[in-house]
Amino acid sequence: MRIETERLILKEINENHAEDILKIRSNEEINRFLKRNPPQTNYEALSFILTIKQRTANKETFYWGISLKNHTNLIGTICLYRFSEDRKEAEVGYELLPDYHRKGIMSEALKAVLNFGFNELYLDEILAFTNKFNENSKLLLLKHQFILEEGRADEGFPENLVFSLRKNM
Repeated sequence: MRIETERLILKEINENHAEDILKIRSNEEINRFLKRNPPQTNYEALSFILTIKQRTANKETFYWGISLKNHTNLIGTICLYRFSEDRKEAEVGYELLPDYHRKGIMSEALKAVLNFGFNELYLDEILAFTNKFNENSKLLLLKHQFILEEGRADEGFPENLVFSLRKNM
């Protein structure tokens, strides 16, 4: 599933992206707000890619690598995953290399993925979980009309805030 925007191409990741995925998922600044074991080698990045490909084939996730038009390298990723049993709710996740922060890139990618989620997958609600200290992520979500769910917690991740966006009915 490929999505094009004015400046970006959101594309399926494959084995050729192992080096890019390693660079993105092992970036210290990105991981400052995430609890995960970052890949240490291209082999570990490749293993992650194969897992994502399987989950995509099983319709458990929609996962895109983000690249600038006319560039092959990935600069980030964005996905819809953790679908509710009735497939009416999903979570959005995203990450972007720090050199590309504050340029509107993730905003452009998120707008396209929200459109896909609401108009192609017919979701009613999209959730986002972000670290309470991740100011860029919080601002991004608020810019796209996500609402902070004050009383809601991200089980197992007490540092996270929960945001939601409902489809305009």
